[in-house]
Amino acid sequence: MKYFFACLFFFNTALLIGQSADDSVYPQRELGIEAQWYPAGAIFGLRYEIISLPGHAINARIGYNVADRKDWGVQDNETGAGPGFSIGYRYYLMNVIEGLFVGGRADMWWLDIDWRDDIDGQPSITGTSEITVFQPTIEVGYRATFFNDKISLAPALALGREINIKTKGAEVGQGGIVLLGFSAGYIF
Repeated sequence: MKYFFACLFFFNTALLIGQSADDSVYPQRELGIEAQWYPAGAIFGLRYEIISLPGHAINARIGYNVADRKDWGVQDNETGAGPGFSIGYRYYLMNVIEGLFVGGRADMWWLDIDWRDDIDGQPSITGTSEITVFQPTIEVGYRATFFNDKISLAPALALGREINIKTKGAEVGQGGIVLLGFSAGYIF
């Protein structure tokens, strides 16, 4: 729960900073969709971004995480899904709303993982684990705008870690994560 409040504090602080920017140009807002793929699953979500100052953006996402970890986790087969949210920061290297960016993000996911353990010559052991995952990542990407800077498209690559901060049931996989993402949005 302390991670949730830390993320909420960070996001609200960023919004207040954004309100002090030049209102003739900033803040600019974007509403859109985002998808990320990783070797053991995919994340789909709705995304909101505020570009508060030239080159600086704060974003939030609500989404759904679908995992199929196969035998890469603690158990022989781990599959599941669940909702979550994230907040993040992007810095656009050219101090404009498009081009190369770097950033960071903190995600929280609440997943139900169905698992199976196969033991030679014996019936499989199965179960379900409810986990709360904290997933910090860093990202790099490129954002392009179209149609008089009203539509954005942005591929991104993120590196991070999945950390099971709460587990109800058997332990399941966690560790390093690589995500390939794509977002599209309407700028207003």
